[in-house]
Amino acid sequence: MSWIDLANPSRFLAFTARVLPWLAAATTVLLAIGLYMSFTVPDDYQQGATVKIMFIHVPNAWLSMFVWGVMSLSALGTLVWRHPLADVSAKAAAPIGAAFTFLALVTGSLWGRPMWGTYWEWDARLTSVLILFLMYLGLIALWRAVEDPSRAARAAAVLTLVGAINIPIIKFSVDWWNTLHQGASVIRMGGPTLDRAYLIPLLVMAVGFTLLFITLHLAAMRNEVLRRRVRTLQIMQASRQAA
Repeated sequence: MSWIDLANPSRFLAFTARVLPWLAAATTVLLAIGLYMSFTVPDDYQQGATVKIMFIHVPNAWLSMFVWGVMSLSALGTLVWRHPLADVSAKAAAPIGAAFTFLALVTGSLWGRPMWGTYWEWDARLTSVLILFLMYLGLIALWRAVEDPSRAARAAAVLTLVGAINIPIIKFSVDWWNTLHQGASVIRMGGPTLDRAYLIPLLVMAVGFTLLFITLHLAAMRNEVLRRRVRTLQIMQASRQAA
């Protein structure tokens, strides 16, 4: 089944009905394994037990950018390919991305307090992630404020693509400016710098959180399709009554 076939809402609903139980099971298993591995890793010689915040913070920080990337592709689907589910995808992803970004900010602050001596510092990485969180909230507000779904879809798509400029700024801010935040230690030239004792649990948690996003995203898309069907039926019923 191709992505074009899924443009049919009925086929998409049937697809999610088959896939979601398996995704939910795989997500639960991976997160359970990842959490167990994360709690059993040895304390870091410098950071002590606080290093374990990394296993929650890093996947959430990565997903905060990844979700915006998914929304950007959906925005292209809305403006260029006119895919019927493109706006559904973007609208469903926004609250999930906002939640991941919020968790990244909170866990980063908790991790930063013992390491930096402060919960917050207006450096490039932290500030750009905060801007990303505000952009998520702005898009959610836009979808709620505009009643016409087609107008809201086009406006949100344009803003999403404009906001995508912030993603490389977040990614490379630690390289472009002098910031408190450490540089990349997993995806970098020359390979990861993390010890395997920390790298493997981190990768398991990253895959588990990614599956969690996919599961939540598909479930939210299904709910949005059903919500729009109900809205269409209500409009049709109101038109009949008016006639």
